Amino acid sequence: MLEIFAAVTGASVTAAAMSISNAGRQNLQTRETLARLTIAVENLAERLNVFHDDVMRKDSEVFQRLRNLESTVAKLEAKQERT
Repeated sequence: MLEIFAAVTGASVTAAAMSISNAGRQNLQTRETLARLTIAVENLAERLNVFHDDVMRKDSEVFQRLRNLESTVAKLEAKQERT
């Protein structure tokens, strides 16, 4: 009877130790995964900011060119009306 109790106790201790070990390993993997995902999101945010700045710069350039073209067209139309 004592042997059975000792075997059950040993198995219980082994199972508990394995559970704790697995939980620790999973916790470490979870932290590593979270760190990788956080870095990836920060990288994407930085790239999105760079993209946004590029788009704003291009839009500014395009609208400046349109203003110049409108001014030139207005001058040409005025010149054509005088002749």
